[in-house]
Amino acid sequence: MTDTVKFTAMKDGDKEDYEFLTAHEIDYAAKTGDRLLDALVQLDEGLSGYKITRLGHSLQAATRAWQDGADTDWIVSALLHDIGDIYAPYNHDEYAAAILKPFVREQCTCVVEKHGDFQRLYYAHHLGGNRHARDRFAGHPYFDDCDQFCERWDQSSFDPDYETLPVDFFRPFVLEVFARKAYDPAVIRAGERVALTNPETAKTRTGA
Repeated sequence: MTDTVKFTAMKDGDKEDYEFLTAHEIDYAAKTGDRLLDALVQLDEGLSGYKITRLGHSLQAATRAWQDGADTDWIVSALLHDIGDIYAPYNHDEYAAAILKPFVREQCTCVVEKHGDFQRLYYAHHLGGNRHARDRFAGHPYFDDCDQFCERWDQSSFDPDYETLPVDFFRPFVLEVFARKAYDPAVIRAGERVALTNPETAKTRTGA
């Protein structure tokens, strides 16, 4: 059996070629979670200047989400919300959202996609910018969720003294999410809102 297609231009491919490629693509897609975890570690060498690395920030945001009793979709979204920083520094939020979109709730995708504008609330006025850029989303069904995502998990997660959970702790969450069927309506749950926090779950996780 050949290990490549026969064609050199897509228009020349036949049924056998595309069935062959589809099988390869399915196998490759199944390892997406592992590749994302590898990419996440690269954030340790990303943008400097903060008191912690971008990897540390991502892990801290996910740790806060976990400790708040958040569900798997929220935890993975918090973990990967800045994964675009290395390759898409000017639209990292859209980059991360595009990765998550087939595998998490619409609510989480939207929050990650818009979190860059919401984060401006904390710093843009110091640089002569518009700290209220998020106001253009006023009335959006996920506005409050994005506000809380940034307030609770994003803007607060630059603390070098915070006890942050390691990458391996979050591995099962990531692998679970990216093993899902892409764009499954039962996963996307368009229009649904799930609270970021769950006090009862938080108690069982932290013992508090």
